[in-house]
Amino acid sequence: MTQTGGVQSWWLGVTLQLILAGVLLQGFAAAQTKAAPHKEPMRPEKGNYVVSSSNGTACLLASMGLQLNITFNSVSQNKTVRNIVNLQPNVTKSSGSCESDTASLRLSSDAENTNLTFFFSLNTTSNKYHLSNVSLSAAWPDMKEPVSADNSSLDFLRGTLGFSYMCREQQTLTVAADLSINTFQLQVQPFGVSGDQFGAAEECQLDEDDMLIPIIVGAALAGLVLIVLLAYLIGRKRSHAGYQTI
Repeated sequence: MTQTGGVQSWWLGVTLQLILAGVLLQGFAAAQTKAAPHKEPMRPEKGNYVVSSSNGTACLLASMGLQLNITFNSVSQNKTVRNIVNLQPNVTKSSGSCESDTASLRLSSDAENTNLTFFFSLNTTSNKYHLSNVSLSAAWPDMKEPVSADNSSLDFLRGTLGFSYMCREQQTLTVAADLSINTFQLQVQPFGVSGDQFGAAEECQLDEDDMLIPIIVGAALAGLVLIVLLAYLIGRKRSHAGYQTI
């Protein structure tokens, strides 16, 4: 009886440890998939934008929700503040241009007196493109003076000619000290557009990491189940041997 009681105690200890490990793994997965900071406004609505070439065919496609983080001197608060504003697709006009190795998308919102332009560059040797420049001008009612920002040395949204770049997760594009842009559910193709549909998507690292976490947690939990099964079989064998001895 003593040996059997020892096996039961050992089995109970192993089970409790495995349950604790499972809870910790689930907590880790939940922490990794938490939404970003509490003070941010609701996610912006996704807008669909098309730039057409001189012959009327689509040459740049973009689908994304945009959130502007702008630092400016506030009239109402009489100090420098940082404000987060969602770009509203229903009051945003799109335009742009396409060349052999450059393309641009200009988004203008009369409601927010905001002009935002994305410039893409294509390396014709490697057939790789990226977001190389972003410029912004904004004149909101609470701004003491208009805000402008421009950075022509960026290296974001990297993709391959003929493919679209996709990032479902929120990502932040830091343009300047007083401007960053949060993107949501982004898909863009500035070169090699065929018809009015996106090419096959190349996904960003954030999306790949987000898909990898459930796989890792699932594999770990499967391993825990296997350990429980083995522990049960070993405990049962020891218990049976103890009865035989008695």
